[in-house]
Amino acid sequence: MKRKLFVSIILLSFSFILSAKITIPSIFSNNTVLQQKSKVAIWGWGDPGETIKIIASWNGKDTIKTKANSYGKWITDIQTIEAGGPYTIEMWGSSYAKISNVMLGEVWLCSGQSNMEWQAQYGLKNKDAEIAAANYPNIRIFQEYRIGATSPQLDVASSWTSCTPETMKATSALAYAFAREIQKKLNVPVGIIVAAWGGTPIEVWIEKSKVTTNSELSSALYSKVTDWWPIEPGAAYNAMIAPLVPYGLAGVLWYQGESNCPTHWVYANMMKALVENWRSDFRKELPFYFVQIAPWTYTASEPSRFLREQQELAANTIPNVGMVVVSDLVDDVTDIHPKNKIDVGIRLAKYALAETYKQEIGAYKSSFYESMQIEKNKIRITFTNVLTGLKCTGKNPAKFLIAGENKNFVEATAKIDGKAIVVYSNQIKNPVAVRYCFDDTSLPDVFTAEGLPLAPFRTDRW
Repeated sequence: MKRKLFVSIILLSFSFILSAKITIPSIFSNNTVLQQKSKVAIWGWGDPGETIKIIASWNGKDTIKTKANSYGKWITDIQTIEAGGPYTIEMWGSSYAKISNVMLGEVWLCSGQSNMEWQAQYGLKNKDAEIAAANYPNIRIFQEYRIGATSPQLDVASSWTSCTPETMKATSALAYAFAREIQKKLNVPVGIIVAAWGGTPIEVWIEKSKVTTNSELSSALYSKVTDWWPIEPGAAYNAMIAPLVPYGLAGVLWYQGESNCPTHWVYANMMKALVENWRSDFRKELPFYFVQIAPWTYTASEPSRFLREQQELAANTIPNVGMVVVSDLVDDVTDIHPKNKIDVGIRLAKYALAETYKQEIGAYKSSFYESMQIEKNKIRITFTNVLTGLKCTGKNPAKFLIAGENKNFVEATAKIDGKAIVVYSNQIKNPVAVRYCFDDTSLPDVFTAEGLPLAPFRTDRW
């Protein structure tokens, strides 16, 4: 009798071991933020074939039912309401799980390389004051660890935390500044998912097959082997993006490009592949707002001016994509990590507030080269996004070059004429081309009347 009882206990123990608990990925930890007024995905794992019942407290007692597939994976959608909280999400199957302190608000994925990853504790401008003031319980942070993988992963080791001085100083300073501005203007909870890794080229953030099956993209990959970050297409995507898919997002922030300067000629198409990849994964035509890389002393083999030009091309050709110019927010061109990340985040926030949230926030776009007209020995340049006029930090603009048919550029005299700039040189009788800050390190001296810098440009394609 005792032997039979012992065997029964052992068999019962095995039955519990073999019965899966309801498991959810870390993106659904306590303190999570879900995109408001949306149909958002929630998923997890349980016993193959079992029915999972889900109740989200903002929907009262309404129960959502879904079924785990033969691998034990289940996924369903939950309709969210307007911003607010805290709420709970409860799940029943062969076991029970609960997510507490859930907020409904705006969720942004913030990705790229080191200037996105750069944390306040690394040397943010006004670091001590910014960290001390970072008490925002309605800003939530999901900070990912840097890790790569050769195949798509199911989960990532992290959890949602409220924004405090301790959590803020260990996350992206730029993403924090963006969230703070959005939260202040919209008065809703904001969640930032920070998936960034210093040094990484763009191709590691794109699903591998979308790069390797494209002859143009695959012919221009990052090739400098390093111990500090992966260089294989898809490596960061597999470990840091795939586990989030298809979490509900409002949009994406992107700051990357420095590592792709040596292969700049494919960058706009790399950006297109990235945007299309992520939009497909997250089941939404997500807005992408990104930062044009800042001036820095690049090497001759890694010129940044062509990469910036490709970034502008991407902004002009990919739908619902916007670029902010930050060349004026640089104190030291020998430091690839400018310390003023707060104003960069605010510029991105203003772009999102205007374009995504349709807020009246005034000027938010820099001016870009639009057209040129030769007027005898002078060239008149016109620009986009000039609302009222242009201004110069000096007496006259000093960063313009002009060339004739011999393609030799010389320093030009430039004068602001309303919303245009007239450029000339006594050395050039028949000018054909103009450049402005089209190099690695030049800082702008022309701004819109509202204070946004004129973007670097060239009129030629030499």
